Formats: sequence, C-alpha cells, structure tokens
Amino acid sequence: MATHAPLVVLGGGPGGYAAAFLAADLGMPVTLVERDERLGGTCLLRGCIPSKALLHVGRVLAEAREMEAWGIHFDRPKIDIDVVRGRKEKVIATLTGGLAQLAKRRNVTVIHGNARFTNSTTLEIAAAGAPTQTLTFDHCILASGSRPAKIPAFDLPTPRVMDSTKALEMADVPASLLVIGGGYIGLEMGTVYAELGSRVSVVELTDTLLPGADRDLVKPLQQRLEKLFEKIHLRTKVTKLEDRGESIRVHFEGPEGPSTHEFSRVLVAVGRRPNSDGIGLENTQVVVSAKGFVEVDGQQRTADPRILAIGDVCGEPMLAHRASHQGKVAVEALHGEPAMFAPRAIPAVVFTDPEIAWAGLTEHEAAAEGRSVEISRYPWAASGRAQALGRTEGMTKILVDPETDRVLGVGMVGPGAGELVAEGTLAIEMGCSARDLSETIHPHPTLGETVAFSAENYFGLATEIYRPRSDAAAK
Repeated sequence: MATHAPLVVLGGGPGGYAAAFLAADLGMPVTLVERDERLGGTCLLRGCIPSKALLHVGRVLAEAREMEAWGIHFDRPKIDIDVVRGRKEKVIATLTGGLAQLAKRRNVTVIHGNARFTNSTTLEIAAAGAPTQTLTFDHCILASGSRPAKIPAFDLPTPRVMDSTKALEMADVPASLLVIGGGYIGLEMGTVYAELGSRVSVVELTDTLLPGADRDLVKPLQQRLEKLFEKIHLRTKVTKLEDRGESIRVHFEGPEGPSTHEFSRVLVAVGRRPNSDGIGLENTQVVVSAKGFVEVDGQQRTADPRILAIGDVCGEPMLAHRASHQGKVAVEALHGEPAMFAPRAIPAVVFTDPEIAWAGLTEHEAAAEGRSVEISRYPWAASGRAQALGRTEGMTKILVDPETDRVLGVGMVGPGAGELVAEGTLAIEMGCSARDLSETIHPHPTLGETVAFSAENYFGLATEIYRPRSDAAAK
C-alpha cells in the first residue's frame, strides 16, 4: 500500500502536533505519523505532564505537613497508589483524547506505526498486525524526540532498576529509592517518591545538584532536599549495581572512599539522548552530529532539502516549549514566510519544591564568557506574600548590562517560580531595561512583585530592603 502526502510530520509530541496543526490551519495537507497509539509524545505520555501531576500530589502532602506551624494538624495520610496511578492516567487520557479530536477537526491524517526513511522522499511505516505502508512526501518535518539515556553497566534485567518512564508508572512506593543523577528529572521524581513515603537518596558525580544552574538558585532547593531526602551523595560515583532479588546492592566511590548500600529500587536519571538512530537517516542527506543530534539551520532545515527537524532530535535544550516553537517556525518557512528560530531567551524550569526557573544569560554563563554584568538579587524574605505563605527561602535575580541597563537574564527559586519566569523571558525578548521592569506596576501582595523589586534593587531604590545606590543608578 503506497500513498503520497505533501507534508509529513514524523512524531506526535509537542513539536510534532504543533507543526501539524499549524500546517493544517494554513491550508496545507498534512499527515502526522506517530509510533505510539496516542498523540502527545514523551512529554504528555511519560514525561512533563504525568510528572507534574504527581508533583502536585507531593506538594499537597507537603503543605498538609507544613500547616502544623499554624497549629493545624492532619492525620497521617493514607495513600492508595492504585488510585493515584489511575488519576494520573486519567489526566493523560483527557489530553491525548483532546489532541485526537483536534487532529480530526483539522483534517490532519494520522498514521500510527514505526517509520523509517528509505530515501529522502519515502517512509516505510510498520504497525503491528498490518502490512507495511509506503508513504512518499514532498517535505518531512522530523520530530522524533528523545529517550532516557542508558548506562549499559546499570541496565540490569530487573524491574527494580528503572528509567524515568518506569518510575512514572508508579508500580509501587518502594521502602527505599536511590536516584542516580542530580539533574532535574532525578530530583523531580525523587521529590515525588519521598513525599509518598520512600526513603530517597541521590548520588551525583559533580560537586552540586543541578549542574549548570546558578549556585544561588540551587542552594535553597538543596537545603530543603537535605531534609526531605535521606542522603545526598555529591562527588560520588556509582561503580556497580547488583541484583539481590529483593533489593539492589549499589557500590559507591566518594570522598570518604568506597561503600556499599542496598535499596528497594534504583532510578537511573542521567539525561536523555536524541531519537536519530534506527529511523533510516543514513538513507538521506541529513547530517547527524557525533552526539546524535540532527544539524539544522535557523529555519529548521537540514542538509537534505526535503527534510526539516525540530525539538529534542536537533539539539539542546531538550524542552517541549522549544520544540513547539521550532515546529511553527518550520511550517512557516515551508509556507514561504520569513520565519527564523532566533529567541533571545528560552525559559527552563525545574519543578521541584521549591521550583527553580531561569531565562536568558545565567551568572554561570556570564562568568564562563568573561562577560561584565550587574546582578541584583531580591530575597523573598522581604516579600509580604512569601511571608504569608511561610516560604521565605526564595529569591529573584536579574542580570543587567551595566552599559545599557538592558535585562540580559532572570532567575528565581521559590514556589511558583515556573509561572513567574515568563515575565522575565518577555522582558529579555523585548529588550526591556531594568527601568522598564521597575516602573511596571505589579499587583500587591504577590510573588510576581519580586521581579519589579529586583529591578528597583538594581538602582538601589527597593522599598523593603536597603541597598546603597549603584553606579548604574547614578547615570
């Protein structure tokens, strides 16, 4: 069976369906090919959405515990893990069902199956119980995404060793859990399991959690996790895993020498790798880097004039909102519009408790580049809203060009930081100055005020804290 489609989108994740839906809205006939039985990709089916649903459960449990400081005491919660799992699946089903309906209403043809390029204009699609389908196309937008990275030595044939996908299935709440990797995936899942009752430990090879994030943002989170988790092992390497049947024996090498511990389950969260292999790209002119990323230009075009690529498969940061934006750029480019993917800032959020978020230039990057910046920090201890919430550990910071007062970067840590970072991202994208932020009237009392207050603090004019006027303010 052979068919032809003017435009094929390969992958039904946030980038893929965003591209397919926009193409349809612009009047382009489009076919969406997805290997899973449902649309949504990793983000919706086994990533962003289910993890945030479970983090919400964990946050409610934490808030009930924190209310004791107000003299309000709740009985110890009873957790029915089957109901928790079912509710998570209901969230996924609702959203995937909505995507299917949107595809149908837009007349997007959806084909489910594993696709492979046989040349630059042809895909072979295989689905269980069905004959192989040949699909030719004029253009293809590759949106194949990524998958959890694996360490062969840790890939034991036991359900007690999990990747992030298995961890989200919530088979049970283990008595103890070791998370290998102190990045955002490991810390988010560690938080979920700890709040549900597991004794969680984390091991990280570097000297800090969340390598690459600014240290002042990580510090409040690490202090909270040191209380929530049983142990955080930094500068420590896992050298071996042993399946002991009822547990996993883990061998460590750290600052205090070698040691051995046993855990009910182990989560290996050491990053993700692009899905550029096994799909026949070698049969096209697409160029793939040594790290497995498909190389693209500013319009998401690859070296093959018939194929474009978006999302995780074409580089970092591997974020759903980056993929969605790139998908729209790719479609607009094919539609003949002067589209270009050239954002000044791509926000990143770690949905732990507290949340960490940043956009634009980070302090770590500025130091590495030897770039001169002014940094203004506003502690949430000076925020009336944070005091009312009992969450004063947070902070908002801005990085400013001392010559122009232009906002180059924003960062924040605290509850709801992921919601607050959008304003900072817009400020960077629009080329706003610190004065623009400080003179924008924010509602009181809110955590959002801290964005404006950090700008006021840059000029030494913040009301709730005292900081002598900077040289920039005197200009």
